[in-house]
Amino acid sequence: MKTPKRPISESLSDLNEKETIAAVEERLELGDDPIRIMDQCQEGIIEVGRRYESGEYFISALIMAGEIMRQISEILLPVLKKEITGKASGRILLATVQRDIHFIGKNIFKVLLQCTGYTVQDAGEDVPPEKILEATLAFSPDVIGLSCLLSSCYDSMRDTVAILKEGTRDLETIPRIIIGGRVNEKVNQYVGADGWADDAMIGLRLCHKLIRR
Repeated sequence: MKTPKRPISESLSDLNEKETIAAVEERLELGDDPIRIMDQCQEGIIEVGRRYESGEYFISALIMAGEIMRQISEILLPVLKKEITGKASGRILLATVQRDIHFIGKNIFKVLLQCTGYTVQDAGEDVPPEKILEATLAFSPDVIGLSCLLSSCYDSMRDTVAILKEGTRDLETIPRIIIGGRVNEKVNQYVGADGWADDAMIGLRLCHKLIRR
C-alpha cells in the first residue's frame, strides 16, 4: 500500500525543503487553489514559530523556514497575480515589527493589495517603531499594516501603535491594523490597533472596509 503524503504544513514545520517544494508544485499542477496552498504553508510557518518560542528550534530554523517560503512564493505569486485583479485605490504601508524577521505572509498580503489596485510601500522586517513612524509621515498611507508571527513580539506591536498614535495626531486619523497567523481580537485589544486579520484575504477585505469608511 502506498504511504499517504504528509500535509504541506507538516513537511514545512519539519523544515523538509525538498518534500515541501515538491508537494506545492504537485498541488498547483493538480489545479489546487494557490491561496489554499498558501494557507497551509502559513500553518507550517506558525508551527515553526511556536517551536522557536518553546526553545525546540533556534534562529537557524527561522532562516531555513524563510528560505523554503521564499521558494514557495516564487512558485505561487505569479499564479496569484494572474488570478486576482481589481480596481481598488488607496495607499497601504506595511512593516514587520521589531524583533520579528518573518516576511512571507506580509509579502503575500502585499501582492494581493497590489493586484487589487493599491499603492503599497513595504518598510521591511524587524522595523523599529520610530522607523515605521518616519515611513508613515513620508508616505501618508490610508492604512498601516503591522505584521507579526511571534507572540513574543506583541509588545513591539503595542509600542509601534502607541508611537504612531502620538506621532500622527496632527494628521487625519490613519487606521492601524495587525496581521499575522497568531493574532486575534484579544491581541488586537492588547496592542491598541484598529483591526486585525489572521490571513491575507481577510486583511484585504479589512483594508477595503476601512478605506471606504
